Amino acid sequence: MSESGRNRIDRDFETEEERRARLRRKKRRKEQKRKRIMLLTTLLVILGVVLVVLILIPKKKPEGGQKANTGISETSASQSGETSSAASSSSAAAPKSDMATLLSDADRLTKMYDYDKAIEMLQSSPYAAETEVKAMISTYEADKTTLKDYDHSKITHIFFHSLIVDSDIAFKSSNSANYNSVMTTIPEFNEILKQMYEKGYVLVTMHDICTFDENGTLHKNPIMLPPGKIPFVMSQDDVCYYEYMEGQGFATRFVIGEDGRPTLEYKDKNGNVTTGDYDLVPILDHFVDEHPDFSYRGSKAILAFTGYNGILGYRTDETYDPNSPNYNPEKYRNENIENDKAMVKKITQALKEDGYEFASHSWGHIRTGDCTVERLKTDTDKWERNVEPLLPDPCPILIYPFGSDIGNWRPYAEDNEKFKVLYDAGFRYYLTVDSAQYWLQYNSNYMRGGRRNVDGYRLYQDLTGEQNRLGDILDVKKVFDTVRPTPVEQ
Repeated sequence: MSESGRNRIDRDFETEEERRARLRRKKRRKEQKRKRIMLLTTLLVILGVVLVVLILIPKKKPEGGQKANTGISETSASQSGETSSAASSSSAAAPKSDMATLLSDADRLTKMYDYDKAIEMLQSSPYAAETEVKAMISTYEADKTTLKDYDHSKITHIFFHSLIVDSDIAFKSSNSANYNSVMTTIPEFNEILKQMYEKGYVLVTMHDICTFDENGTLHKNPIMLPPGKIPFVMSQDDVCYYEYMEGQGFATRFVIGEDGRPTLEYKDKNGNVTTGDYDLVPILDHFVDEHPDFSYRGSKAILAFTGYNGILGYRTDETYDPNSPNYNPEKYRNENIENDKAMVKKITQALKEDGYEFASHSWGHIRTGDCTVERLKTDTDKWERNVEPLLPDPCPILIYPFGSDIGNWRPYAEDNEKFKVLYDAGFRYYLTVDSAQYWLQYNSNYMRGGRRNVDGYRLYQDLTGEQNRLGDILDVKKVFDTVRPTPVEQ
């Protein structure tokens, strides 16, 4: 008799209790089978999703003629054809998304010419043995050999003041003549960035050019760039948003944006406050985000501060502090001054991390070349007391207001008392105004440099053909903002 036949006979003679037990066992077997099917189905779905994601992850595309990505793509393709088993391939076992992020970060570093950091990042990563990573390291090593140290005597330096947000307001204000002469509009600044980038210019800072060891001795630093790239320095004076500028078409103060980066507030003529690209920062940041090869190893600009109205749009000076013995009753009482100082410290730290350097523009915007030694000492003390503590580090850069240098073009004499005051205060970089293409002076324990003003007056002089001071970096006809009143007087 067959097994099924015996089972039918057994069921004919089973008790009610036995029948119920048999049914319960049968139900459990069905439930276990259903769970196994569901688990298998879930695993198959997960596997399918993973395969789709791996297929759809975009491969890195070559940008700006970079050799690395193209070479890596070809190498990866040939290697994948030679791989016989996915289980035996270390590349297949690696988390692709993490490695893709690593490669992207390294690629951005090389676009900013920091090949050493990119190579070190790859070599110290968990993916150093991966075929794709090895290929990228080899490509970076080869590209690095093509870099050349740029001539440190031929580095130009351009500077700006606060950018005009609303030209209609600024050029009709009580200070319109001054704004027209020394300020630059946002459309002009955007065009300047575009043109200099297209010409191959690359941002560097003073510390990229030279540094000082523990004995105070100057050392020039190699600036390694590909052929055709030209280093330059950018600075901005009076990043304070003075009281007299309020309501006249300029940004009002720095704040931290939703993305955690510094940005600018602006109050329009109707009293509406918005944040956005209302000055050099964050316009320059966003340009470098899009064009990383415009920045040498992440370098941005130098921001120069006076102190008498505070900095970054905050009234942080002691003359606003009702609890300070130096409070000036002619100024308003800033009851929130400690919170403002804390905010400024947070912003300057963020700016430092974003590639910016800081400079003194004196506390009172004084003519350092004309003032007495005692006046210079007093002013320097006020700077050290009111501004330097708001910065992440001691400030070694001095930008002379009005370009009023404490000496002539020759190196500072040993008996120059003003130089001794400034040197003892920690200044090692001394920057003036000079419309020449470049002027740099390297000494054993300090350096000096000239800066070219790119403002309404200088643009107008070049536009009319009266002078040609900017032709090497700009096509002034494309830069000059036609909303400017003309002629532009100095």
